[in-house]
Amino acid sequence: MADVTRPETQTGSPVDDIALDEVVAFTSELIRIDTTNRGGGDCRERPAAEYVAERLAGAGLEPVLLERTPGRTNVVARIEGTDPSADALLVHGHLDVVPAEPADWTVHPFSGEVRDGVVWGRGAVDMKNMDAMVLAVVRAWKRAGIRPRRDIVIAYTADEEASAEDGSGFLADQHPELFEGCTEGISESGAFTFHAGPGMSLYPIAAGERGTAWLKLTAHGRAGHGSKVNRANAVTRLAAAIGRIGAHEWPVRLTRTVRAALSELAALYGIDIDVDAPDFDVDALMAKLGRAAALVEPVVRNSANPTMLDAGYKVNVIPGHATAFVDGRMLPGGEEEFRETLDRLTGPDVDWEFHHREVALEAPVDSPTFAKLRAAIERFDPAGHVVPFCMSGGTDAKQFSRLGITGYGFSPLKLPEEYDYAAMFHGVDERVPVDALHFGVRVLDHYLKSA
Repeated sequence: MADVTRPETQTGSPVDDIALDEVVAFTSELIRIDTTNRGGGDCRERPAAEYVAERLAGAGLEPVLLERTPGRTNVVARIEGTDPSADALLVHGHLDVVPAEPADWTVHPFSGEVRDGVVWGRGAVDMKNMDAMVLAVVRAWKRAGIRPRRDIVIAYTADEEASAEDGSGFLADQHPELFEGCTEGISESGAFTFHAGPGMSLYPIAAGERGTAWLKLTAHGRAGHGSKVNRANAVTRLAAAIGRIGAHEWPVRLTRTVRAALSELAALYGIDIDVDAPDFDVDALMAKLGRAAALVEPVVRNSANPTMLDAGYKVNVIPGHATAFVDGRMLPGGEEEFRETLDRLTGPDVDWEFHHREVALEAPVDSPTFAKLRAAIERFDPAGHVVPFCMSGGTDAKQFSRLGITGYGFSPLKLPEEYDYAAMFHGVDERVPVDALHFGVRVLDHYLKSA
């Protein structure tokens, strides 16, 4: 195979018509494989894992299929680079998707229909599109005889839409040897077009994630007849705690990534700011940023949103206990504040515990890697403006961080102005334009060769 450090392979591109056709076909066909993850362990990713493994094998790789639980299958393959001394790069995507109710959709969510230049279906954005892009790129490299400079480890995971225990968590804990040498990784939720206004196309690249803090609250009280006075009603105690949590105003905490995002966005809008000034008002700035405020508004504070309640079994019986679940998210460095706040808000009559917890992440935005990610986008959309941002939620990068892998959100898509990317995540009528997939393949190919 040719070394991409040679001039002819650096300037040339193996993204041919076959790759452009394949990325659309792979996205559509992966969507048709129903890998719905409802969180109860009933998901079965194996058919999708076998699908990608077969195509990786067709690119000359030797994919390994791994399971913690039968049917919950992960795929890992390594592309050997030309420089054995270079650190390896992890490229990962998950195979599971969230549920979809067909009656709510314009087309069946698992049809993978390609209509009017758009691929429809659950996973079109989250994230079978990126899964397909990776397949298309490595197969194009095989045809063109190209090898990257550094080793690239490709991982397709199960269970990302739930706890990741059968997916990236299992891989990181039980098979770390497969990721030997990996220091950085790229995956979902970044490098998509965000239309901030007329003539203002942003490409946010994720360089951070809030930590996951899914909480279980339990209130204990005195069981009794519904007609009697009861000052120790577990339902009342729980409701009061939930009310306090839902109404709480969390203080502003600006992380390094968010500070960088605010500074770059303000500069693009011609606004002079000093994020370190004692009187800096982030809410006032966001009011001036228009649509772009959506990139930072969810990540300037910790958050805790009540989502589930469970109490009682009969209308005239006061139960002895009641439970609730809260979706909490913690900024990098914000866990201590989060814990202290929850202790105060729940009070003496309600206990809380982490139902599921994962770390917050932050990646440097002044690194050579971020610069190369930025350059790859700007090469194919010179009018676009790359900005760093912190994800409000989380990805498999959390689990892979246990192996010392720094993660960036980079699944490139160039999208038309009428396309609401954020609404596609876990939304009805999820879809991705064919042109966006073509753009993504070109950008991904260019970045991975330069990484």
